[in-house]
Amino acid sequence: MTRTRKPVTAKMVNQMTPDRGELRVAALSLVGSFIVLLIAMVFHPSGTDPNDHLATFTQYARAGGWTADHVLQFVGEAAGVLGLVFLFVGLNLERGMPRTLVRVGLVTSGVALALVAVRLSVDGVVLKRAVDAWASSPDAEKAARFATAESVRWLEEALTSFQGFVLGATLILLAALITWRSPLPWPISLLFALGGIGYVVAGWIVGVSGFAAARMLPSYFAVFAPPTAGVWLWIATAKMPATRVEAGR
Repeated sequence: MTRTRKPVTAKMVNQMTPDRGELRVAALSLVGSFIVLLIAMVFHPSGTDPNDHLATFTQYARAGGWTADHVLQFVGEAAGVLGLVFLFVGLNLERGMPRTLVRVGLVTSGVALALVAVRLSVDGVVLKRAVDAWASSPDAEKAARFATAESVRWLEEALTSFQGFVLGATLILLAALITWRSPLPWPISLLFALGGIGYVVAGWIVGVSGFAAARMLPSYFAVFAPPTAGVWLWIATAKMPATRVEAGR
């Protein structure tokens, strides 16, 4: 008995074709995230070893506009995570295991955004108040205040570490989906994979050694690879045909 294959309908083709509009929003979000984070880092205190808590806390206590700077960091990082959400959805993988993996990616993106919010609230509010209290306390209280600030710093490191794990896993999953079921150019998936590996490695180093210098190289991959993929994605979408929704506008 021979089985007849169902014809591929226009609806099925549309479901398998990436949505150009959503991919372009994803590209803009990834690049915009990088730009906002660059601006935020210009105003962030630097020049000391982050693991030298005495020098770092002294610098932080003297810093102005600390909370505003960290709100800007949150806007930048949130834009990057939302870019991943638009990209997962824009791949338009509507059937079977790919659809399930897209849902997993959306969940991990939400977890990553939650970790970003908690980490930056700890860094931008709690740590600043702790170091200010230490800097202004009488000598008899300084040791206890310093210990409190260190505990907050360690909490920040823990959140940074697990944020790296979750974001890294999300980027690696996205790279796998693009390679497996998407017509997008392979360098885009490679860049997301490199960014994901960078996040995971940096997260491990921060979890083990704090903000050690060894984290810098993988952090460069984590920071620069996704927006570079965003630029490549924008170029790729310029060559894509308009989706049915766009064509009808």
